[in-house]
Amino acid sequence: MEITTSNSKKLVIVSGRAHPGLAAEVAEILGTEVLPTTAYDFANGETFVRYEESVRGVDAFVIQSHAAGINNWVMEQLLMVDALKRASAKRITVVAPFFPYARQDKKHKGREPISARLMTDLFKAAGANRIMSVDLHTPQIQGFFDGPVDHLWALPMLADYVAQKYSSEELTVVSPDSGRVRVADIWAERLGTPLAIIHKRRDPDRPNQVEAHELVGDVSGRTCLLVDDMIDTAGTIVAAAKALKDNGAAKVIVAATHAVFSNPAVERLSNGVVDEVIVTNTLPLTEDKIFDNLTVLSIAPLIAAAISAVFGDDSVNKLFPGHA
Repeated sequence: MEITTSNSKKLVIVSGRAHPGLAAEVAEILGTEVLPTTAYDFANGETFVRYEESVRGVDAFVIQSHAAGINNWVMEQLLMVDALKRASAKRITVVAPFFPYARQDKKHKGREPISARLMTDLFKAAGANRIMSVDLHTPQIQGFFDGPVDHLWALPMLADYVAQKYSSEELTVVSPDSGRVRVADIWAERLGTPLAIIHKRRDPDRPNQVEAHELVGDVSGRTCLLVDDMIDTAGTIVAAAKALKDNGAAKVIVAATHAVFSNPAVERLSNGVVDEVIVTNTLPLTEDKIFDNLTVLSIAPLIAAAISAVFGDDSVNKLFPGHA
């Protein structure tokens, strides 16, 4: 008796419940649909997951945005990966546009965890073969996972929007702190603008407490573009924006990939100090987080292109020409 096998691959998009709209948009771009999935919470808070179709032999991409309620969404994604592994999926890629616990990537003091490393260990233990994320808080997180990590950059998309709307002759790119200088420098080079730096100090015993200090660079009469990977409570950004306005800046615009927008971010960003806030939809934005001077760009085309490249065994780096 002759046995034949098919080597054709099947791509499957799986979505958690945190941001189903993003997964649906990615699937539509790829010409497919999100895998039908049953997911709910029991009365005691435990999460249940079950796929309604066979996933044997598939190349699965599990999309979950780690928004408010992050611990529930981490657990749900882990269970989804485990379910795929036990159902004989061929390859499982964790797609976490906003990587959970990314800011806890090192020990600041003794007796602290390295939470970002724990996240990668958990994904590996659950059965993930690969991780895909957008604008990791620090690039070193790529080395935490024992396997391929696709680190996507939203910078080209954000920079193209800024270049179309604002004249480079009037722009100055500003780093909100010394830790973001390298990224701000890449922005400045891409846009062909000068670079300025806000020097700040953070009290390690008081989270989310930031005070803007010295400005390095001349911003008088300029449109200043503050760039960062995320906006949480907006304390850093608004303090930097005030410092820029105090030093004669004509306008202050902000570009950031991840709109965490913990309270009181919306109030701070919409009080007139910042003229425009440009973010992506790596995280879901509920109605209470939308305000007049907010612009949201979709990250779905970038994620879809990366998934297509991985599925086709092509280079993800080709998505970012000129970036090592």
